[in-house]
Formats: sequence, C-alpha cells, structure tokens
Amino acid sequence: MISRKPIFPGVIELNFQAGEVLGCNLYLIYDQDEWVLIDVGYEETVDDYIQIIRDLDFPLSRCQTLIATHADVDHIQGLAKAKQAFKTTVTAHPNAVEPLQSGDTLKTLALIEAQDLRLEMPPVQVDHLVNDGDVIRVGKLEVEVWHTPGHTDSQLAFRLGDVLFSGDNVYRDGCIGAIDAHHGSDIKAFLRSLRRIRDSDVRWLAPSHGPIFAKDDVMLDKVIERVEGYLHMADFGTLAEDWPLMDQWDAEVAQGILPDGFQLPG
Repeated sequence: MISRKPIFPGVIELNFQAGEVLGCNLYLIYDQDEWVLIDVGYEETVDDYIQIIRDLDFPLSRCQTLIATHADVDHIQGLAKAKQAFKTTVTAHPNAVEPLQSGDTLKTLALIEAQDLRLEMPPVQVDHLVNDGDVIRVGKLEVEVWHTPGHTDSQLAFRLGDVLFSGDNVYRDGCIGAIDAHHGSDIKAFLRSLRRIRDSDVRWLAPSHGPIFAKDDVMLDKVIERVEGYLHMADFGTLAEDWPLMDQWDAEVAQGILPDGFQLPG
C-alpha cells in the first residue's frame, strides 16, 4: 500500500498521485471503500491506473461506476477495458451513448485522417444516464451533475462542495476545450456553460487537463469575451453565427469601393 495524496477530502487525482502525467486527469472520488472514477483515459494506460488504485488499497470490486465527462477518445478509449477489469458500470450523458456504444471514431476524434490519426475506439455499453441536476452518491458524498455543453454536446461537469470537476470547459491558462463541428461543439452553448461556471459560488476548478486552480472571475470574463468573438469569425466556419466581413464586402462591391491609395490598372 502507498500513502494516499488527496487533493481535496475524498478526492485523489491519479496523475498527481503517481507523480507523472499519464494522460487526462482522472479523479477518484471516495468515501470509505466506495469509490467512482471520473474518466479513464486511453486504453494503453488503464493497467497503470489499475495498479495505482490497487496500491492505494481501494478494493476494485467497490468501484460503483466509471463516469465519462464526455465522449472524446482521450477520455474514454479505455472504458471497455476498465469496465471489464472493475466489473462495474458506465455512467454518461445521453448524448454520449451513441458514440460510446457504437465506437464512433469520427465524433470521438479517434479518426482524423488529415492528421494521420487513427485510433481504435472500443465500443462500451452505457448503463446509467445522468443529466443536469442529477446526484451521484458515493457513500455519504453527493456529487451534483452539471450539463455544460459547448466543447461537446455531452460535456458534463460535477460539483462536490466548493469544487467543480469542470471537464474540458476551461483550463488554468484561459484555454478552453477544442471547438470542432465533428464532435458536437456549439459556441453559444459553450458561452452559457462558461457564464454558469463564472456565476457559480464554487471555489476550485478541477479540469480534465492540467492543474487544478482557484476560480478567477476576471480570467473567466476574458475567456468569455474571447469566445463571444468566435461567433463572428470565419476561423470557426459553420459554428460561427456570421462573418461581418462578408456584409462589408457586399456593400463595397455594390458601391465600387476599393482601398485608399489603390488604383485600377489603365
């Protein structure tokens, strides 16, 4: 047995516990011998995490469920393997069911041919559905479910006291989870989720990547302002609301306007 290094009472982050980053953040929430795991990461690291959990003296048979924050391959590729190892269930948002159960490589971003990325996405049965306002009980602990879409349509966050396990919503440096049409991103929904986090009274954010950090409303205001701009940028293609430059171009074409100092040939 190794000494447990909880980051909050009843919460161990397995990468921090191991002293090395093996993948996305995995949060083990426990009360006595009962525990759940938020995300499992890639299939190739499942055995490493199982060994850490054994060394921490958590009975594998007392895993109540494996919780998917959302259906992106770097968070859930190892779900089928971990489910079998722990002989437990899988919990996810309804929007994650189809890609998880079918092993959809496109929506999970396991297949990105333009970048020569081709990962296996083992299908896994989802046993429990959770949505906004539901409560997951771990012993005497109550974990409140938040549906925070934007990064994906299935993105969940989880509140435990003054801590929010915030998924891929926002990171300590002000970055946010990737916006990609293929896996269900929605900029307007993302803004609603970010505002909800900002306006909440949680004290700590525990994201799915990178270090935990104190909620900083000033930083979140800057993030929200930046993301609001994405609604009006060609950079985000079909996910943007509009592209104001095209309205300007329509007007300039109609009026024959060219840049100052520019002359037509001849």
